[in-house]
Amino acid sequence: MPMGFNTKIAIVVRDDLATWQKLNVACFLAGGLVGLYPELAGECYVDASGKTYGPLVRQPILVFTGSAGDLTRTLRRATDCCLKPSIYTKALFATNNDVDNRAALAAVPTDALDLVGVGLHADRKEIDKVTKGLTLHS
Repeated sequence: MPMGFNTKIAIVVRDDLATWQKLNVACFLAGGLVGLYPELAGECYVDASGKTYGPLVRQPILVFTGSAGDLTRTLRRATDCCLKPSIYTKALFATNNDVDNRAALAAVPTDALDLVGVGLHADRKEIDKVTKGLTLHS
């Protein structure tokens, strides 16, 4: 019997990115959410031959798309709801390590962030409120 979830995971990527960038941003944000919320990681998998594989995120991830303004609104809504989102900015495409990523982000005030991705995990109703008006990525 499938397990229901009281929470949702949502990733919002900017609609004007190249496909590889959207995928890259979504993967970074999902990893960031698992780092922030370790309970999102499931158990390791074992096949019938006894070979062990790494865990997956334990619940579905909704991927939305939106404009730069949509991402700014999503971040504002998330912080207004006291959520702790993971974010990815356009400047991070030019860095190649976590130290430089954090430095690039630290150099820009919140209202000037050039967001290309926002990752969220929270109660289902909170995620619905924060992502209201966004379109699921197709």
